[in-house]
Amino acid sequence: MHNEPLLSLRDHITAVADMGELRRVDGTHWDLELGAVAELSYQLPRPPAVLFDDIVGYRKGLRVLTGSTGSARRLGRTLRLGHDLDDAGVVEALRGRPSRWAAAASDFPVEIVDDAPLLANELTGDDIDLLAFPVPRWHAADGGRFIGTGCFVVTSNPDTGVHNGGCYRMEVQDEGRSATIAAVPGKHGAQNIERWIAREGRAPVTVSFGHDPLLLVLGGTEVPAGISELDYAGAVLGARVPVVRAPDTGLLIPAGSEIAVEGWLTPDNLREEGPFGEWTGYYSGRRRPCLNLDITRLWHRDDPILLGAPPGRPPHDYSYMRTVMKSAMIEDELVTLGVPGVRSVWAHESGGGRLFIAVSLEQRYHGHARQVAALTAQCPAAAYMNRYVVAVDDDIDPSDLEQVIWAMSTRSDPQRDIEVLRYGWGSKLDPLLPEGEPAYNSRAIIDACRPFERRGDFPAVARSDPEYLAGVREKWRHLLG
Repeated sequence: MHNEPLLSLRDHITAVADMGELRRVDGTHWDLELGAVAELSYQLPRPPAVLFDDIVGYRKGLRVLTGSTGSARRLGRTLRLGHDLDDAGVVEALRGRPSRWAAAASDFPVEIVDDAPLLANELTGDDIDLLAFPVPRWHAADGGRFIGTGCFVVTSNPDTGVHNGGCYRMEVQDEGRSATIAAVPGKHGAQNIERWIAREGRAPVTVSFGHDPLLLVLGGTEVPAGISELDYAGAVLGARVPVVRAPDTGLLIPAGSEIAVEGWLTPDNLREEGPFGEWTGYYSGRRRPCLNLDITRLWHRDDPILLGAPPGRPPHDYSYMRTVMKSAMIEDELVTLGVPGVRSVWAHESGGGRLFIAVSLEQRYHGHARQVAALTAQCPAAAYMNRYVVAVDDDIDPSDLEQVIWAMSTRSDPQRDIEVLRYGWGSKLDPLLPEGEPAYNSRAIIDACRPFERRGDFPAVARSDPEYLAGVREKWRHLLG
């Protein structure tokens, strides 16, 4: 009999194992070795999900999962799009869905329940110890052990009561009794925390540390303001998400969670935090004060599983997921804006799914390519920390970096075809941002399309007809594969 709540991490692990994409690893050490195995797994031609068990210093049964969304099939399952999609299939299946999910979220309010496997073990006071779980030190220069990499941090808007779920890094503090929350400035969760502190002097928070990676995806994606990620998840699932209400803060926790805490943030409770190997591929600055969560309660399932999603130099744990999500969301926004001729968008994994975006279009008028590039650079789904947007003709596959660079190299003139936008939405995670400077960035839009007025006389591409090549490939497949 199936008794798992919706958004159970265990259901996801079972599904991934059934796909043949799960690897089980016993005997790694939590200090660097586990993170190194995960990092090497991301670089494989077909990166698997990895379930770590029998971790040195911990009893068997206390596990860590990495790589939960790192393939088209796993991401397709996570987003309930299907189990057998390829890269292009996931993006195509996603087209139009984020806006439909947002519109339908109000039809799937959370369902508050009184019982969940999470409630099997409850700890308070001096019994709270986050290091009772095999929290890794992921990278050699990390400032500590980070329990929050694939976490789901729940806050609420004190004015509207709408809950928000975000994914922020969390470093274990006070020998396991607390943890810092490095909420990204400007994001909805950070805004909620600021509102609560301004109004009440403290901010309530709950955090889940193990759950269906759908919550990891939504916690790291720009769900529209005023919509709870938990209701949005219900729209993705087509069913209301069961949650338990935390008694001290009144905030919600997914009933499918493996490990969860509740507590309070106050402006005077700070701990030194960082550095941490971030999604840009660099360590994020020096150690600095950060809001520290005063944990009042901790719950966990029997033999709980920690969801790990460590970033680093791409490819990393969630770079593929972000690439696919961003690509579909940006394309949807361009279409919604009414821009004609847009064919495809790809937010490249090598740029962390944010820094380098290619967009292909069928040119229809003078200035069309610049218009598409400029709108891409500043549309809501791409505006945060974007650095380069390259517009290419529709004979170029924007997901193929070799083709994009070829188009840049042969169809763009740097003097004519590169524009720079200044004072964009940057981030303190930007390795180029000097210490203490405002978090602006600049971004280049590169018109790598044939000049519109030269489309008729631009040199022809030296390649065979695709249909002819297909016939030759079939005839000579014993040689060509």
